[in-house]
Amino acid sequence: MGLISKLFGDSSQLGVAKKLEDMFVPFFQGMGMPLSEAKREFKDMFKQVKEYSIKQGTINLPDNYGDILIEKEATDEKIKANLAKIRKEGVTDEDIRWWWNRHDLERGMIHYFDFVNAYAQFKSRMEEDKLDAQEAADWTRKYYPLYGDPSDISRFTGDDRPLPHELGNRVNIYLEKRVEEKALFKRELETSSSFNALVRKKIKEGNL
Repeated sequence: MGLISKLFGDSSQLGVAKKLEDMFVPFFQGMGMPLSEAKREFKDMFKQVKEYSIKQGTINLPDNYGDILIEKEATDEKIKANLAKIRKEGVTDEDIRWWWNRHDLERGMIHYFDFVNAYAQFKSRMEEDKLDAQEAADWTRKYYPLYGDPSDISRFTGDDRPLPHELGNRVNIYLEKRVEEKALFKRELETSSSFNALVRKKIKEGNL
């Protein structure tokens, strides 16, 4: 618990910190990192996530925040407007609870890890496949989900826009289902403008 106690001053947050350490350190080890390096990688990621959470003022959001959002949706105009944006993307009450009924630091780690994983693929395509930056970026967004604010059109528009974080669990479950038909799934990705576009298509079809 030494690493965790150093990262946290509030003892009430030790539980979620230990949970995250137990989740991410073995994952990094599975990528070939020695235990010491895996712990250091987790510590560095966690430090950045915690600092961002404090800066945003979200570190103390209640763990049942998803339930609160749904409960106040009918009476709070701001919450109603924010949820309306993601409901247009197919987000359900269950999705909202999955994402928001967890500690903010856990959300931050998931978000950070998604970014790191996509960036690692981007770099790999440049170094191993000798693609230029634009080609590597195009490859990455075709084969990996991009999460964020779906109303953000600063980089991508249409169905290529960022997916709501709330859809993350459903996307993961869908990917597990497609393992048995990799060739077909790969063809579908190759004929889509992006991974996000395929996700939106499958949602509209009722298949995700």
